[in-house]
Amino acid sequence: MNNLSGNPAENFADQSNKSNLLWQYVQSMNPETVAQLSKPDPEVAQIMEQNLRGMLGNLPPEHFSIAITTSKENLGQLLASAMMSGYFLNQAKQRMELDKSLHSLHEGTDK
Repeated sequence: MNNLSGNPAENFADQSNKSNLLWQYVQSMNPETVAQLSKPDPEVAQIMEQNLRGMLGNLPPEHFSIAITTSKENLGQLLASAMMSGYFLNQAKQRMELDKSLHSLHEGTDK
């Protein structure tokens, strides 16, 4: 890799901006839309928090002083896992709400 000169974040951003259409799309959104999409559903956030607590340990912080040490790579993997779990849970919740709506419509047409 001979393009490692300069700031690594800039190198990553340069590569991502050229080839990642999703990143370009997100950048084209207005700030209000991004803010709205960034707010997690409270139920999904609670499930994700429980999942992370389960992975990291579930000792109550008011009774224990907890410090977790890990590598940058492992922290990145944990973050990626949490993001994928959140995405999955959000999609599952949307699917559940759609199923409920379709079920109630179906019941309404049977009458």
